[in-house]
Amino acid sequence: MSIHHPIVDNPLLEVWSAPFGLPPFDRIRAEHFEPAFERAMREQRAELDALAAQDEAPSFDNTIAAFDASGRLLARLDGVFHNLCASETSPDLQAVQRRLAQPLAAHNNAVYMHVGLFARVDALYEQRSSLGLDGESLRLLERVHLDFVRAGARLKGQAQQRYAQVMETLADLHTRFGQNVLADESTYTLPLCTEADLAGLPASVRDAASDAARVRGLQGHVITLSRSLIVPFLTFSERRDLREQAWRAWTSRGEQEGQTDNRSIVREILKLRAEQAVLHGQRCYADYALQDTMAGRQSAVMELLTNVWQRALPALETERAQLASLKAAMGQSGPIEAWDWRYWAEKVRNRTYAIDDSQVKPYFSLDRMVQAAFDCARRLFGVHFRHRPDLVVYHPDVKGYEVLRADGTPVGLFLHDNFARPTKRSGAWMSAYRLQSGLPDAAEGRSLSRTLPIIVNNNNFAKAPDGQPTLLSFDDVRTLFHEFGHGLHGLLSDVRYERLSGTQVLRDFVELPSQLFEHWMSQPQVLQEHARHVVTGEPIPLDLIDKLQAARNFGQGYETVRYTASALTDMAVHALGVDELPADVVAFEADVLKRHGLPPGVGLNHRYTHFQHLFSGSSYAAGYYVYLWAAVLDCDAFEAFEEAGDIFDAGTALRLLQCIYSSGNRVEPGQTYRNFRGRDARVEPMLRDRGLIPEKA
Repeated sequence: MSIHHPIVDNPLLEVWSAPFGLPPFDRIRAEHFEPAFERAMREQRAELDALAAQDEAPSFDNTIAAFDASGRLLARLDGVFHNLCASETSPDLQAVQRRLAQPLAAHNNAVYMHVGLFARVDALYEQRSSLGLDGESLRLLERVHLDFVRAGARLKGQAQQRYAQVMETLADLHTRFGQNVLADESTYTLPLCTEADLAGLPASVRDAASDAARVRGLQGHVITLSRSLIVPFLTFSERRDLREQAWRAWTSRGEQEGQTDNRSIVREILKLRAEQAVLHGQRCYADYALQDTMAGRQSAVMELLTNVWQRALPALETERAQLASLKAAMGQSGPIEAWDWRYWAEKVRNRTYAIDDSQVKPYFSLDRMVQAAFDCARRLFGVHFRHRPDLVVYHPDVKGYEVLRADGTPVGLFLHDNFARPTKRSGAWMSAYRLQSGLPDAAEGRSLSRTLPIIVNNNNFAKAPDGQPTLLSFDDVRTLFHEFGHGLHGLLSDVRYERLSGTQVLRDFVELPSQLFEHWMSQPQVLQEHARHVVTGEPIPLDLIDKLQAARNFGQGYETVRYTASALTDMAVHALGVDELPADVVAFEADVLKRHGLPPGVGLNHRYTHFQHLFSGSSYAAGYYVYLWAAVLDCDAFEAFEEAGDIFDAGTALRLLQCIYSSGNRVEPGQTYRNFRGRDARVEPMLRDRGLIPEKA
């Protein structure tokens, strides 16, 4: 990468003196990143060259710990750059992202293919049993060594050169894929021009559609492809023709001819991943990816997916019969299509359980639900969240919170970014501007003996018009708690080494802390305390809680089938060898669903052309199953509190903190879970939780 016009005054290269070492968001511009990254990469390469050239024999401290502590400027830049690209992008920033994708991948190759450095790491790994290391240090050595091996350090000559090319090209393709999805999502609007177009939409959806129009400089109301707007539209709109239009736009993201067409990008990513696997001596990418997971092999994943799939299909057909019966009773004929399912399911839910969304939502204002999540964290883990409106953040919608222990000891900083906007990618996720470690960070602006984390939660809730409270659906509240569970995993991390910090655990373990925290959002005592009417302040009535609990498993067949279908398509395409890859990925996807017997009118959570979990990066490739794998763990884990007779039982919560939320990756995850539960997880609690087997007698 060549920089022709270096910027003299670059805030990215200064000491960040803001509270908590926050980046100087108000001064950062897109053009600052390339010269800053060039310097950061150059500095880390020099660090690693010096590390490899030491005269002293390799030791844990002078090689492994030193490697973990290297590249501080680059880590700092990575945090701010990738978070802004996801949460508050712009055409200029996207252009920089495209230009930097390959150089950053090339730098990663240079780090993990550094011959002299790997020789020292490898020598220590071979001697690991005789080094007298404590458990966390041994775990770091093993993880660092595996990182090198999985990044191609053992490859030789042309094979290693080709591997480097593959990884650089993949980085470019991942970036293009994600930007194409964002382009399709941010440019689409379905205008609702008349009262007839708005038929059936409750006030909260109308308000959100009005705000979506305002943000885009449009009049009236529009439906966008943000999940928090399109799902309520598909649920409540009386206009079947408009529901179909919206559904087709939503499900065909990345599949339109032109600049945002992702079909050829998906094919190329699959081809390169298959080649990557072969270079590692594996038959297919799924075999390579699953080597470093709790599942370990395809057969274990497929056993779980098949078990749940076979139980979910009958549950789905029971639900379909309920929908069809009501539809017929209302004098309407014809099959229930994918754009009809949510609409009729809501009517069945309303009639069967007497739940009216317009009566439920006023009890779930965003502000109160945030406080509910904070309060659960306080009662479980003894942490407090203090709003800091003085902090300079990257968007006016973002709120910053100082996180403290009961004695005032600082834990970290939490940024909450809750609303959808055109400059933000879809979905919900947790990320970090800075990871926790036991090492001091001079950039933090305070003299502390350890580095405090800066964690961000991103949601995409539909924002209410100015001056009105944003109201959440019950599913939105679940999403809020889910991401906050990830956030706690990052905030409560208490490890010495950054490589083992927070959420840097195996992919099928990382969803445990997030999905486990979801359980508290639906507990009656939490609801009674925090779910209060936005106008009157009255607590949610007990009879409404009873109705919500009774309806908890309604629709689980539909949701489970849609999720599992996406997990099956993921495994199917990544289980193909180099010579088996399809020319037409859309046709292959349809064939997989047909072979597994996906029922009509249901659809699936994500299709290949917009499946960002799989193709805007590799973290969840051959790994979308992990939510179900973690569901086995989280449901079994929550039963520990139920068995204790108190959902905030102090002893159980302390074990949860010590064994799960604070331990990062310093212990092998299977052992981590056994340390908490006293045994391995059982699948039955998850099946009961989803209504797929009967409740305990």
